Amino acid sequence: MLHIVNKSPGERATLASCLAHVRPGHSVLLIEDAVYAATKGHAAAGTVEAALATAKVYVLMPDLEARARAGAVIDGVVPVDYRGFVDLVTQNPRVQSWL
Repeated sequence: MLHIVNKSPGERATLASCLAHVRPGHSVLLIEDAVYAATKGHAAAGTVEAALATAKVYVLMPDLEARARAGAVIDGVVPVDYRGFVDLVTQNPRVQSWL
């Protein structure tokens, strides 16, 4: 299953809600303002690092670049481009967008 999160963890509890439902083998894709959580020094970085023990975590690189955070990705988080985003959607039989 692919979980897609787009809200900033400082603005809403969407990321925490998502991660509470993540199971081994699932993938999480952070897009839009959720990409901040995948960067070193962010308040939610520890939460994302802990999630790496259970799931694969991806971050949309164009959204990181738009926020000038491309050089600060947490180790273990995989940056993807739009093609990678499409690949994740097609590789997972179920997709859940967290609003």
